[in-house]
Amino acid sequence: MAAPPPEAIKPASFVTGIGAGTTYPDYKPAPFIVSSQYDGVDMVTVVTEGIFSYCGVKVKIDTDRHLGPEQAPVRVNGEAIGHVTTAEYGSQMLSLGGVHHLTGGSKKEGTVTCDALLALCNKQPVTVQIDGGAAVTIQADRAPIVNGVPEARMRVGCGSATIGIFAKQWLGHADEVIVVDDHITGVLSEHQAGRFLDMPLAGIRVRGRKSTPGRYFQVAEPGLGWGGTNVSDPLEIIESIDAKTAWPGMRLLMVSTTGEHSAWYVLDDNLKPQPAAMPAPITKVVERIAENCEPSLCTVLFMAGAGGSLRAGVTENPVRLTLSVKDRLTRVTAGGAPVFVWPGGGITYMVDVARMPDNSFGYVPTPALVAPIEFTMRRDDYAALGGHMDYVVQLDDVLQGGRLSRQSQPADNPWPAALPGFGGRA
Repeated sequence: MAAPPPEAIKPASFVTGIGAGTTYPDYKPAPFIVSSQYDGVDMVTVVTEGIFSYCGVKVKIDTDRHLGPEQAPVRVNGEAIGHVTTAEYGSQMLSLGGVHHLTGGSKKEGTVTCDALLALCNKQPVTVQIDGGAAVTIQADRAPIVNGVPEARMRVGCGSATIGIFAKQWLGHADEVIVVDDHITGVLSEHQAGRFLDMPLAGIRVRGRKSTPGRYFQVAEPGLGWGGTNVSDPLEIIESIDAKTAWPGMRLLMVSTTGEHSAWYVLDDNLKPQPAAMPAPITKVVERIAENCEPSLCTVLFMAGAGGSLRAGVTENPVRLTLSVKDRLTRVTAGGAPVFVWPGGGITYMVDVARMPDNSFGYVPTPALVAPIEFTMRRDDYAALGGHMDYVVQLDDVLQGGRLSRQSQPADNPWPAALPGFGGRA
């Protein structure tokens, strides 16, 4: 008789650390050390809350808008709570919190930082002001609001990528396409895609620094206009039109990387671009650019170091817990949600707060955040790392104790004890 699938025999409940209490003073065993069975295997989950002064959030903001220069302070109520960090593809990035803002500055700075982190981790909106940049309202899994205007679309790609994707769809309908982008502006007839399609050069030279053919850097300053530049009139980025190459009647499309901005021109007898009604085939491709843009969202990742004293609530020999996590014998979760554990020393982890239950976080006056954390492993592995075996209780006994509240697990979260490769075994 075939064994039933794991979904049929997993325990109906997983005890998370939300509201469990902490191990402080840390020599005490964790508030809950729960024994259960999964797929016929005896398991133990150590359930606690950590007090994290070494913590912060990494915020990914899907937008091409210029939010502020890298390294610029990010402020709430005038207090610096973090900084702008390196941008990623289609997104601006903020690094907020950390021990130096929480405890290394003034009392007000620490309090404001803690309040902002707590709100962000609990999926509430926070408005930050970036020095030399924008005011941005951030909320996990919601569209960012930049200077009071909600963002809608994350770009389909840089200007060069947009050319590469849609070049064939423009062929025969436009003689030149310029995709305006703060990072890499694309010019179709010069681009490798245009060359493969045997398009004649159009003779339009854009401003900025030429990279490889059809790809230009620094065509304008960063800003809130076309393609994340400060441009409101796309013709501003045209440096020259070569009379030996261009021709009257030449058809020119200028478009942004989200399709939010677009304009159609026809060159007159003096080779000056004149606005004209956009043909239906061109409109269709501009709309397709917009269709291929994902919704603009904010992602809030809580990041903390769990390599300190809370490990004593798991075992009397804390380094064994660290090694067990590294060896994938122990699975770390936060409120039941999967986490990413950084390589290297300690247990430094990140979790997407949108995958955690609402109001998972608290605080203490240190100031520091209080966050749920769970360590799940096989019972024999727990005994081998020197766990507090005398404090292990059965799952059914915990559930019948009347101390716990129930809520459903988010549908896209894997069952905490059933993640791929659990236990370091195939």
